[in-house]
Order: sequence, then structure tokens, then C-alpha cells
Amino acid sequence: MRLLITLFMLALAQLFFNVAHASPHAPVNASHHKKDAGTPAREDERRKRRPVKASSTKKVKESTSKKSRLTSVSKLKLKKKASPTAAVTPSRYKKKSVNESKKRYGRHRGKTAQMEALTADLDPAPLKLSKAHRARYQKARETAMNKLMGQLGKPYQWGGTSPKTGFDCSGLVWYAYKDLVKFKIPRTANEMYHLRDAASIKRDELEKGDLVFFRINGRGVADHVGVYLGDGKFIQSPRTGKDIQVSALGEDYWQRHYIGARRMMTPKTIR
Repeated sequence: MRLLITLFMLALAQLFFNVAHASPHAPVNASHHKKDAGTPAREDERRKRRPVKASSTKKVKESTSKKSRLTSVSKLKLKKKASPTAAVTPSRYKKKSVNESKKRYGRHRGKTAQMEALTADLDPAPLKLSKAHRARYQKARETAMNKLMGQLGKPYQWGGTSPKTGFDCSGLVWYAYKDLVKFKIPRTANEMYHLRDAASIKRDELEKGDLVFFRINGRGVADHVGVYLGDGKFIQSPRTGKDIQVSALGEDYWQRHYIGARRMMTPKTIR
């Protein structure tokens, strides 16, 4: 019994001895483990800190760029304040006169001068003619009247332009004026009506030699033409089966179909 107790005591002593012997080495291993585990943590921290530095540099750059922008904007504001145009108030622009707003310079000035010259040419001022020019104009108009009156009684001929064959309405006008004016006379009544070289004339301003136009068939064009002789009469080549004759412009039929007049012969257009 005593032997068992002594053995048990020895076993306990040995166990305590082992525990006491192992206890001072435990913190060393823990610290070593902590050191080993701390190295990757430090590396991770370093890796995390690197982008923080980059972001800080970016913030610094952004702040510097903002400062430079602010300085540039402030400089522009100072320049605008210093410029004389900025100091002018909008009210001064409103007080400008109409004549100042219409001023033109450079090319625009030349264009306005050209337009003024053109409008001066279009003014209805009376044309001053020399005696020789007036005599020539009167002679040309009388020549046209004589050529027209010389065809009285000749038959209507569609497409005719000669005294030998006869005339249609526009052929008679073409024959009377073709050698007396500077421009080329068209062949049809509608083309004569839209001729730019012939001036439009009101009915109450008709003179001897003016062309009078009619719309007979109602197709939206001038399809008949005659020459005014004065005293409300005009000469014409009416239609197939009729002869060249003088008619009264005041008749109901011609009044219903009348559309306008053109002056082909003027002192400026005669040869």
C-alpha cells in the first residue's frame, strides 16, 4: 500500500516537473508565431497604403489644377473689367440712331452703292432725249404702224410670219417689230407676254404701239395678242377664216378676255 502511494506521488511530481519545464517555452513559441503571422499583415498593410498615397497625390494634383483654373478665371475677369467694351452699358447700344445702325463698311458699302445705283436707274424720272434720238424713236414707231396697217385684209394663217403667206396673231407682231428693236422677239403670244425686255403697262396708260394680250381658251396662258393703235382700237389677226382687222378694245368680248399690256418699243430699246 505504501509502495503504491509513493509511486503515485512520484508520478505526480514527474508530471509537475514536466509542466514546470514546459511553461517558460510556451510564450516564446507564441511570440514567434505572432511574429510569423505579423509579417504578412504588415505586407498587406503596405499594399493597402500604396494606393492611398496615389490617391493623395491625385487629390493634390486636382487641387492644384482647380487653383490654376480659378486663377485663370480671375485673370479673365480682370481683363474684361479692364477692357473698354465691357464698360459700355447696354443702354448706350439702345440709344444708337437709325442712321448709325444702317452704316456699311468695306464690301457692304460697295453693295449698297450698287443697289442705290440700280434703284436710281429704275426711278420713273422722265428720260431726256436729244432731238435726233426722239426723231429716230418716232420714225421707228411709225414704221411699225405702217407695216401693221399694210397687212389689213390679208388672211389669217396659223404659223405665218410673211405677207406672202399671211400671219397668225404673234406672227404679225413679230413681223412688225423684228427689225426695229435691239432684243430678240419671241415667236408666241405667251412668250411675248412674259418677255423681260417689254415693260408692263396699265390699261389707262396705253399708247400707240403697245401690245395687248388676251386669254381666249382659258388655259392659264396668253394665247392671243394685238397691237394698240390709239383711240381704244387695236389691230389683230384673229383666227382661221378671218382676215387681219382693226377691233375695238372696249367690246364686251375683248374686255372679258383682256389680261394685260406690254410696251415693246421704247427710246432705250430701238436700234
